[in-house]
Amino acid sequence: METLVLSQSFEPVARIPWQRAVMLIFQGKVEVVEEYEDRFVRSVTVEIRMPSVIRFFRGQRKGPKGVKFSRENVYMRDHCRCQYCGLKVSRAEATYDHVIPRAQGGRTSWENVVIACVPCNQKKGNRTPEHAKMALRCAPVKPKKLPDVLHLSFIFEKGMPMSWAKFLRDVTYWHGELQT
Repeated sequence: METLVLSQSFEPVARIPWQRAVMLIFQGKVEVVEEYEDRFVRSVTVEIRMPSVIRFFRGQRKGPKGVKFSRENVYMRDHCRCQYCGLKVSRAEATYDHVIPRAQGGRTSWENVVIACVPCNQKKGNRTPEHAKMALRCAPVKPKKLPDVLHLSFIFEKGMPMSWAKFLRDVTYWHGELQT
């Protein structure tokens, strides 16, 4: 069984094992918003209902370094688009291009790595964009924060506990095509 975790502002942020949820409850970091009606956690001295939905009392702190440099975060920073042709690319098809190639002294950093589709990455090869006669759509920079994409990860699906439904957005409702 899993527990849905909400931020202080009631936005879904994670799904965790119920054991971790119980630990957060006893540490005083979260409150129980919903419980499973038919599931219990028992010890020698305590019996509680298994938490279905919990909420953090306080906002989660960001580290002092800001946004972590990772492939996933570069992908989100670049809005899932090739920075040369602008086409939307799936995570599976995305490549990570060094604007100034490593062979020419380019570093693996926020300021030198962008998302590229396979054809553009192959066309650019081991050259700078200027030498390959390709323009970057946006200069790569270290972001202060990333676009909010959590709503795409948290949709209510068949088989999930009904207690989660009111906290999870229905992507089809908000993003589906409207009939004219």
